Amino acid sequence: MINTNEILKKYNIRLSKQLGQNFLTDINIIRKIVDAAEINGNDFVIEVGPGIGALTVALAGRAGKVAAVEIDRRIIPALEETTGGFNNVTIINKDILKTDIRSLAADWDGTVKVVSNLPYYITTPVIMLFLESDFPAERMIFMVQKEVAVRMTSKPGSKDYGALSVGVQAAGDIKVLFTVSRQCFIPKPEVDSAVVRITPNGKYLNSIINKNIFFQCVRAAFSKRRKTLLNAISGSNDFELKKEEARIMLASLNLDDNVRGEELSVEQFIALSNIVANLTGHIEAR
Repeated sequence: MINTNEILKKYNIRLSKQLGQNFLTDINIIRKIVDAAEINGNDFVIEVGPGIGALTVALAGRAGKVAAVEIDRRIIPALEETTGGFNNVTIINKDILKTDIRSLAADWDGTVKVVSNLPYYITTPVIMLFLESDFPAERMIFMVQKEVAVRMTSKPGSKDYGALSVGVQAAGDIKVLFTVSRQCFIPKPEVDSAVVRITPNGKYLNSIINKNIFFQCVRAAFSKRRKTLLNAISGSNDFELKKEEARIMLASLNLDDNVRGEELSVEQFIALSNIVANLTGHIEAR
């Protein structure tokens, strides 16, 4: 087990609030995360924000290969030390949001999984990056803020239902596996966390004509929650639709002019995006 305080002291590392650095120290939680991912030697695992490697080491002990993507170059020497006993770990000192994630596992013939204790400040962008890029993950295990886990599983009409809810639920099955106390981290964050599992299944995504249009529709609908869907769609620079075109489109779905994005189900967002794709002639991209 890695002694976090000793490693931080040895390398004179001061953790950055700006980078959301809260390092998981509870070995039982680490074991539960790896168990939830069902890691085996056929798996290529991508970990975002490995920090000094507590979870990385546990993943490397079971996986065929681990790619640990860490933005903070100050931490790299410590991460190299803690993972030094494994020849199946590749450390990548990059910003995950500026990385071609599909290239990371391009030459891997087995299954691909994503397992991460996500830095809080980039939780939603990272999750959406993997979902929107058609990344071929068999499953994704993320530790996120507890409130984010609630948003991911929220249903239409609830105050927590938003673009993240729709994006995640369109991608596959989402389940909150267990919660994690703030006491399990150094330094202690202000909120508790939760571990979630996303299992892509194609149930919805295969019925989407154009994924780019789908996510654009979702983002437009929730860009300003007080806006009606009619105004949000017709006012979006992505589509350049006239208000009357948007009104006819909503009517074809039996949706009222005053309906708002948070009232639509995942199925309705897909139907809406398919109409937009056909109407604008963007029917090829997947």
